[in-house]
Amino acid sequence: MKITSYYPVIMTGAVAATADFYTAHFGFEEVFTSDWYVHLRSKADPSVNLAVLDGSHQTIPESGRGQVSGLLLNFEVEDPDEMYAKVQAAGLPILIPLRDEDFGQRHFITADPNGVLIDVIKPIPPSAEFAELYTKDSLPS
Repeated sequence: MKITSYYPVIMTGAVAATADFYTAHFGFEEVFTSDWYVHLRSKADPSVNLAVLDGSHQTIPESGRGQVSGLLLNFEVEDPDEMYAKVQAAGLPILIPLRDEDFGQRHFITADPNGVLIDVIKPIPPSAEFAELYTKDSLPS
């Protein structure tokens, strides 16, 4: 099987507000908009997509309907410090402040209006202990 695309779909009761959040704060644009589904694409990279879906819509099997929970979205960025300043200025919640991690990330965590966690990340060189856990071709530099 050849996968041609992959993107998360956030199920919510607040489709428009959720789409507005990602367009206002994370550089997405709407490429399909209805009252029950919005498809978002990154303005910076069209291969980065995200969708928002009414969790009660008939296209979802009844057993799977509801709202998203337990989801963490990772957005890898060039400058997490700049993004952190923007998120703070916008008054978004800061659940984990900007920091460097020994496992090889500079990051912070915020959340969308549904409680979906958003981890804004830049890979950095890991400590020697964690460097041993990476394959040679995936070690952040």
